[in-house]
Amino acid sequence: MSFGQGGPQWGSGAQNQDPYNSRQGASDPFDPFGARSSRTGDTPDWAALADASATRARRRRWLLIGGGALATAAIAGIVATAIVSSGDGNNTASGNSTGQLPGAPALPSDSTRPEPSFSSVAPLPPPNPKDFISSEKKDTAPLSVETLFPGKKLTMGNRVYAKGATARTGTCSSATQGALGGVLEKNGCDQVFRATYSKDGIAVTVGVAVFGLEAEAKKAVAQASGNVAPLPGAGVPTFCKGGPVCRFTANSYGRYAYFTATGYTKAKSVTKGDTKAFQTGDDLAEFTFRQIVRRGEAQASAAATAPAG
Repeated sequence: MSFGQGGPQWGSGAQNQDPYNSRQGASDPFDPFGARSSRTGDTPDWAALADASATRARRRRWLLIGGGALATAAIAGIVATAIVSSGDGNNTASGNSTGQLPGAPALPSDSTRPEPSFSSVAPLPPPNPKDFISSEKKDTAPLSVETLFPGKKLTMGNRVYAKGATARTGTCSSATQGALGGVLEKNGCDQVFRATYSKDGIAVTVGVAVFGLEAEAKKAVAQASGNVAPLPGAGVPTFCKGGPVCRFTANSYGRYAYFTATGYTKAKSVTKGDTKAFQTGDDLAEFTFRQIVRRGEAQASAAATAPAG
């Protein structure tokens, strides 16, 4: 029923109850991004509103991330520019090219302290021990029976030999048998030292002939004929006389020639296969050689440690 044209309508839902004049399909005044509400009567579209809110949140987050990245890049660029500018200023001031580091500062030197000095002359090599026993001019250490054959016994390995009689003579031929005396005299022999050792019925006499030079001793050994005379006494009976065969050796080292005469103290000959007699003679020859070597070593050591004159 109408009370006049243009008046309000009463009755069936024809009256517009939306004060914001919203219509289905029209833009929602609360949705600035254009989300539309699907209404059933007067009920708002909650799903659409939720989607719009999520969209706004995502956009806000991406805007924050992008803004932070741009700010970081800008700060890094400013720092790099400042470093480069600072480097250019330092290089320009010091006159160095780009990329070069400044050198270490020079340390002050203490001119009051003397600097170490080193000799340009190479040190002399140590003396050769053999040089001291090859010539009487250098071989000046005391020489006697006791320096060559010290003590009352001799030990070689597990073998012990008792020392018997000893002798020294300036007449070299008197200490020999056969032609050896003439050979020694002819080559300039100065003196002969002898000592006898014994063990288990075997005796050995060692004779050391002393020359002025090494060459003389070598020549005497090369020409040797005959042998050194066995020296009995001091508990050792006569040996190597009256028929039994003995063993004789001759060697030299430096200016010393040394000879051995090995035989049994009873009437028994030394044969080629007699290892016991050979061992005894070789032990005494080895001992004599070592004594001569030690003599050279002792004098060389004393010369090396002596103060320069």
